[in-house]
Amino acid sequence: MNNHVSSKPSTMKLKHTINPILLYFIHFLISLYTILTYIPFYFFSESRQEKSNQIKAKPVNSKPDSAYRSVNSLDGLASVLYPGCDTLDKVFTYAKNKFKNKRLLGTREVLNEEDEVQPNGKIFKKVILGQYNWLSYEDVFVRALNFGNGLQMLGQKPKTNIAIFCETRAEWMIAAQACFMYNFQLVTLYATLGGPAIVHGLNETEVTNIITSKELLQTKLKDIVSLVPCLRHIITVDGKPPTWSEFPKGVIVHTMAAVEALGAKASMENQPHSKPLPSDIAVIMYTSGSTGLPKGVMISHSNIIAGITGMAERIPELGEEDVYIGYLPLAHVLELSAELVCLSHGCRIGYSSPQTLADQSSKIKKGSKGDTSMLKPTLMAAVPEIMDRIYKNVMNKVNEMSSFQRNLFILAYNYKMEQISKGRNTPLCNSFVFRKVRSLLGGNIRLLLCGGAPLSATTQRFMNICFCCPVGQGYGLTESAGAGTITEVWDYNTGRVGAPLVCCEIKLKNWEEGGYFNTDKPHPRGEILIGGQNVTMGYYKNEAKTKADFFEDENGQRWLCTGDIGEFDPDGCLKIIDRKKDLVKLQAGEYVSLGKVEAALKNLPLVDNICAYANSYHSYVIGFVVPNQKELTELARKKGLKGTWEELCNSCEMENEVLKVLSEAAISASLEKFEIPVKIRLSPEPWTPETGLVTDAFKLKRKELKTHYQADIERMYGRK
Repeated sequence: MNNHVSSKPSTMKLKHTINPILLYFIHFLISLYTILTYIPFYFFSESRQEKSNQIKAKPVNSKPDSAYRSVNSLDGLASVLYPGCDTLDKVFTYAKNKFKNKRLLGTREVLNEEDEVQPNGKIFKKVILGQYNWLSYEDVFVRALNFGNGLQMLGQKPKTNIAIFCETRAEWMIAAQACFMYNFQLVTLYATLGGPAIVHGLNETEVTNIITSKELLQTKLKDIVSLVPCLRHIITVDGKPPTWSEFPKGVIVHTMAAVEALGAKASMENQPHSKPLPSDIAVIMYTSGSTGLPKGVMISHSNIIAGITGMAERIPELGEEDVYIGYLPLAHVLELSAELVCLSHGCRIGYSSPQTLADQSSKIKKGSKGDTSMLKPTLMAAVPEIMDRIYKNVMNKVNEMSSFQRNLFILAYNYKMEQISKGRNTPLCNSFVFRKVRSLLGGNIRLLLCGGAPLSATTQRFMNICFCCPVGQGYGLTESAGAGTITEVWDYNTGRVGAPLVCCEIKLKNWEEGGYFNTDKPHPRGEILIGGQNVTMGYYKNEAKTKADFFEDENGQRWLCTGDIGEFDPDGCLKIIDRKKDLVKLQAGEYVSLGKVEAALKNLPLVDNICAYANSYHSYVIGFVVPNQKELTELARKKGLKGTWEELCNSCEMENEVLKVLSEAAISASLEKFEIPVKIRLSPEPWTPETGLVTDAFKLKRKELKTHYQADIERMYGRK
């Protein structure tokens, strides 16, 4: 049931249409160029391939269930970034003293907003943005200190909960640092959560104060405030909204600036504040979980510091020259950890959003610059969904090129793929062929960090080639403070998530039902368990689930049972090959990994998203597919089918045509016959976090998708 995609270059090469004789001559020139450039490369640089072949992690003993540790932490796991800095307020104080007047948080000025009418009559809001305005380390420190003191004046007590429900922006980080300083327990909620999930999180944590934005107050909170009886103060980060008479009595709306001013005035009187301990809760992070209501994960100061210590060790030469672009939800552990790593190392963080990220983004007015063009970041985190979109968009542009341009791109792409597989670089291709693609993300990216879900081998190799940088694929969970593994920058292998970070160790536990054992040959396999100081305290007010997912060993070390199935390569790198929840037993007894089926089909140009479904009462797999509008429309034209977008998606003929494409791809990907979807439903509506069908990291919410498509499931299984 291994869903590891082959990393052989031949399987990922693009197809060209060049005359064989001309191709022979081109290959001769390429070979000559390769020989000439290889000579200085051989003498002056250590091969990336040699580094890639090094052992990266080892088992600590000879038993099959032994934990694996990074070769850099065999003698002991790392837990602190800087000596004596064992809480997040101490880490920020250390960084503030070291980088005092250096720029830290940047936000673009909004120059103009205008409504743009689309051909279909819809109105899109477009913005023209100016330069980045920056706050220094000292500025952020003073604002956080004042804001925390202001919250204290509003009645916020140490070790009590305060919620933040806000988009990713500088004020989010300032508010977080204030909470860390004053030992307030920060409850984080995704801005895309639905009303019932928000109410659940706010009531479970019994918050009296919530930090939000004007837009979210008007669009999400206004309708549910009456359902949160403990709420007393709402603080808006971007100015005061209109007052509503329907607000419950006793709820007061403040601006962040007013709370800071209150705190600055009170600090003149030297109000003391409670300092956190390493074991105190820093964050209660509500996951947008793929099943049921969101769970609050209790993350201590020591958990976060251990996690960011491990992550920072995998980013070489991290420092003041680096610029990070922040646009993923800060309520997600990947983004929060990445920004805290940058903040503690003197990097600048420039804020963005998915709608303003690039020049072509949906809210950027045509002709004006997106955030990456203005900021030119060197570091960026992304979830696979975003990288898959970039890959498909670039490939669509390549297909629209003239025959000469397209073949030139394909030759350069395939040549660079060969060179990467041998551990070499291609400076000429980088400068002349891939420069334009690279400029989509500003042109200076030196490391892309990917997490949140598995990244396909094809997309990873595409990012390596076209953006001329390594992709640090990571594995971690909210429950492990985001830390687990990250690939080394010089390891260009695909389908792996790297060796354990220096802050933790990983072992594989037998899972008999799925047929995975840590004694398997040639590679040990089993459920992934993560141990170390980054493993969190458990779920808020959910002792039963905490006991099911966490345990302490005889040495007092905390372990997390992830539910993911992994396999260790001989060099100590981990592959994610399955997931317990994704494994379904068919009527005839065969086991199907739904994740494996989806991974094999998701990268087709025709597919924007796919969810495989099966149950034990039936003998075959079915699927729900969000088709790519351009590709499906073109397929319909070729087959002589006409209609609106909804009519095409509801057409049985189109379902069958798409099914043929999926079946061919499934056979090419070596899926077993019983794993190939037999029937599908085409969805005209995309799956976004707002629809509630995917999480903020774009992971499928299988339970919600099953409910949403229940009538189609019954139709496809013949019960209509």
